[in-house]
Amino acid sequence: MNRTVMIVDDSLFIRKILRGILVENGYIVAAEAGSGIEAMRNLHSNHPDVILLDIILPDSNGLDLLESIISACPNSKVVVCSSIGQPLVIRKTLDLGAKAFIQKPFTPEKVAEVLKSLED
Repeated sequence: MNRTVMIVDDSLFIRKILRGILVENGYIVAAEAGSGIEAMRNLHSNHPDVILLDIILPDSNGLDLLESIISACPNSKVVVCSSIGQPLVIRKTLDLGAKAFIQKPFTPEKVAEVLKSLED
């Protein structure tokens, strides 16, 4: 079964790179969002299995958005993908319910490894 993914990142470049990695690994990119508002709108219409979420977004704090996403769509697995990789930030994302953290810059292998670890 192909799993669906939503990419939430304000960088179109990063979204394109992630889309390529996901498609190459058999995932379906159900939606992309460049902002928190767009992410929540897409979340309600797509219900993705996995959400790749950046912390820095133009209209919201990714940590607050993480809580909103988990509350709205508890069956989706959220993976935070950010350049803010201090241990306290990583711990906070996991404490808030993220299933994993991918540090930017990332490799295609790291993204595939994390996604594989989320499969049931």
